[in-house]
Amino acid sequence: MMEFILQLSVVFGCLLLGARRGGLALGLFSGIGIVVLVFVFKLPPGKPPVDVMLTIIAVVVASATLQASGGLEVMLQGAERLLRRNPKYVTVLAPFTTCGLTIACGTGHVVYTVLPIIYDVAIKNGVRPERPIAGAMIASQMGIIASPVSVATASLVAFLSGASLGKGQLDFYTVLSITVPATLIGVLMVGILSWSRGADLADDKEFQALAADPDGYKHIYGDNVTLMGRSLPMRQWIAMYIFIGGVIVMSMLGSMETLRPVINGKPMSMVHTIQMLMLFAGALIILTTSVKPALIAMDEIFHAGMVAVVTVFGIAWMSSTVFDANLKGMELGLVDLVKDQPWFYAVALLIVSMLVNSQAATISALVPVALSLGLPTGYIIAFAAAGYGYFILPTYPSYLAAVQFDRSGTTRIGKYVLNHSFIVPGSVGVSTSCAAGYLLASMYGLL
Repeated sequence: MMEFILQLSVVFGCLLLGARRGGLALGLFSGIGIVVLVFVFKLPPGKPPVDVMLTIIAVVVASATLQASGGLEVMLQGAERLLRRNPKYVTVLAPFTTCGLTIACGTGHVVYTVLPIIYDVAIKNGVRPERPIAGAMIASQMGIIASPVSVATASLVAFLSGASLGKGQLDFYTVLSITVPATLIGVLMVGILSWSRGADLADDKEFQALAADPDGYKHIYGDNVTLMGRSLPMRQWIAMYIFIGGVIVMSMLGSMETLRPVINGKPMSMVHTIQMLMLFAGALIILTTSVKPALIAMDEIFHAGMVAVVTVFGIAWMSSTVFDANLKGMELGLVDLVKDQPWFYAVALLIVSMLVNSQAATISALVPVALSLGLPTGYIIAFAAAGYGYFILPTYPSYLAAVQFDRSGTTRIGKYVLNHSFIVPGSVGVSTSCAAGYLLASMYGLL
C-alpha cells in the first residue's frame, strides 16, 4: 500500500509541476513520471492511447483548417447578429452563443473573438458586463464536452468505444445524447443565475467613480468592436458549410451504425469514422477555398490541439502505468467505493481538472481508471461535465483575458483569489450539468 501511495505521489507531483508551467510541460513532465515508475518502481509501462491521439489530431486539423480559411468568421458574424438584435437578453444569450460556437468548432478558444462584442453590447445597453462575460466564459468551456469535434469528446468516445452499456454497445450518439442536453441545461442555469448578479451599473459606486472621469468614460465606452457590415467572401461560407456538413454526417453515422461500412462482420468503429471524416473535411476545405496549408499550422487552434496531443499522450500513459500495475490491489477497496458512491468519480474529475486545466487531459487520466474499476459506463458519461473543474482557480488564460476585455472593471479576481467572477456561474453550471446528465442516463436505462 505504501508503495502505491508513493507511486501516486509521483503522478500528482508531475501533474502539479507540469500544470504550473503550462503548455507542453504537462505532457513532458509526465515523461519524468513514466521513467520513475518504470525504472525505479519496476512497473511495466502502460499502453499509450494511440486511438485517442490520432482522433485528436484529425479533429484539430479540420478545425484549424476552418479557422485558416476564414470559415470561423462566418460563425462569429452570425453570433454577433444574434446578440446585437437582442441586447436586453445578452446575459442569457451570450452563454448560449459561446457554448454554441464551442460545440460547432470543438474549442473554447473562439471566445476570445466574441468577448469584445459581448462587452460592447452589454455596456452600450446599461447591462453590468460581468453578467454576460462571466457566464459566456464559463459556457464556452462547458460546451467542450458537448461538441462532437472537441478533443475531450473525441477522447471520451475513443476510450469508451465498444464498452458495454448493459443494453448493447456504446456509440457516439449515446454519448452526445446525454452530454449535449445536459450541457445546455447547465448553460441555461448559468444565464438565469447571471441575470441579477452584482449591482446594477447605476448602483455600482466603483463603476460610477470611474465613469465620472472623462478619460475613464472614454476607456469604458471606447469604440465599437464589430464584424457587422462586413461582406465575407464566398470561400469563407463554403468552408463553414463543409465543416458543419462534416459534423452533421459524423453525427448521423454515429446514431445509425447501419450507414457505416461493415468490417469483419461489424460496423466500422466511430473512432475510425471520426478520423476519416475530419481529415476528409479538412482536405475538401483546402481544395475548394485555396487556403494555404502553411497557414493551418500557424493558427491558435492547431497550436492548442497539438499541445493537447502531447498532454494526453503523457498523462494517459503515466496513469495507465500506475493503475494497470496496481489494479488487483485496488479492487479490494476502490471497486466497492466507486460502485457504491459513483459521485466520488465526479469529485475526482473536478480535482484533477482543477490541477491540469484541461478536460481532455482529465478524461485521459481518469476514464481508463474508472473503466478498470468497473464503474458503469453510464456514470462516466453522466458525470463527464465534471471534467471542467478549472473554473475554481482563476488561472486559466481565458479568464485572465476576460478580465482585461471588461474595461468597466466589473469582471474581476477578488482579494481572496477564490472570490472571482467565474466561481459562482461555474459551480452552478457544472453541478447542474452533472445532475441533468445523471437524470438523462437514468431515463435511458444506462445506470
